[in-house]
Amino acid sequence: MSWEPRRVCPRCRRPESVCYCAHLTSIPTSTRVLLLQHPRERDVAIGTARMASLCLPNSELCVGVSWEGSAELARALGDRARPPVLLYPGEGAIDVATSPPEGPVTLVVIDGTWSQAKTVVRDNPVLRALPRYTFTPEAPSEYRIRKEPDEAYVSTIEALVYVLGAIERNPPRFRALLAPFRAMIDAQIEHERRRGNTRSRHVKKKPTPAARVPRIFGERFTDLVCVVGEANAWPYRSRERGALYQDELVHWVGCRVATGETFDQVVAPRNPLAPRTVDYVGLSAEQLAKGVDLGELVAGWRGFVRASDVVCFWGHYGAALFAASGGPLPPGRIDLRHVVRDYTRGKVGALESLGLRVDPPRRLASGRAGLRLGVIAEIVRYFGQAMQCAA
Repeated sequence: MSWEPRRVCPRCRRPESVCYCAHLTSIPTSTRVLLLQHPRERDVAIGTARMASLCLPNSELCVGVSWEGSAELARALGDRARPPVLLYPGEGAIDVATSPPEGPVTLVVIDGTWSQAKTVVRDNPVLRALPRYTFTPEAPSEYRIRKEPDEAYVSTIEALVYVLGAIERNPPRFRALLAPFRAMIDAQIEHERRRGNTRSRHVKKKPTPAARVPRIFGERFTDLVCVVGEANAWPYRSRERGALYQDELVHWVGCRVATGETFDQVVAPRNPLAPRTVDYVGLSAEQLAKGVDLGELVAGWRGFVRASDVVCFWGHYGAALFAASGGPLPPGRIDLRHVVRDYTRGKVGALESLGLRVDPPRRLASGRAGLRLGVIAEIVRYFGQAMQCAA
């Protein structure tokens, strides 16, 4: 397989060749910063919300679109010592430079394109109800690797430099936030110069391997749910297989890639365990025996999955076994093995061998299924990012 993911810094999540961690500075604040990131921005390589969260210890980065009924948001907005305000322009918004809030506040910042930010505010009454603050940048954005729709628009981290400086009455103190931002831009430009590449997501490009990726990875990234199913299955040539015992689902895991939400449920086997089941699934006999029945699995899964979701799996076996067990699967389905084969124009082996090339494969759930889930989620993120870069 020709695709080899680059080594990535686990802190900033950038390739090691363009890591900006050496330029990060911790800046304590009396202001609590709550960054609500649109899922489509989560895997944008040159985004700045994560960078800001790494510099601001009194900050929290959350990913999502719908925040109604969110306990996470309610907790953040319920700090009476720091009443919430929303950084968002529009009618009734107060200029933070001339009339900053009195006392500490919780500053809610929407991270995303302007279109995405409008959608998040429009669809969440709890956000629309917050007092609004706005600002006027002192200079055009330094975001030279990403074209903004207007000279008055700046990146999330640039906005925080202006706004926190005004709220805490000390603008020079927050200029250190720009150090990793500038380092990232300079490194990206130099990287593209060395490659003779002027890549920009706003510039038309010659056809690339991304053209072989289904458009759904870009258009419906927020709907993509990776799944892995494990079975208690007797060996093909054994006397027990088929005649006595059918393959049965014993572990079902899933991950909504855009938000990181996971589903992990062990199902108690009804048949005796096959000789290698414990080794294959990476769960002890005790863990399997304590699993739920199929009815509880289905009920829990219905609360996790949506009809609009598109399930992504590696090979049809696990998903087919889940469906045969009465598990509901949305009509949208993608076999990633076929997608990777088309993308690489070559043979694709087992997922385990592919997982060795994902550095490092993240365990997203228990057992072997959790490792397999981490690998296929990384593949989906890779294709989603490829489609964003190709847009």
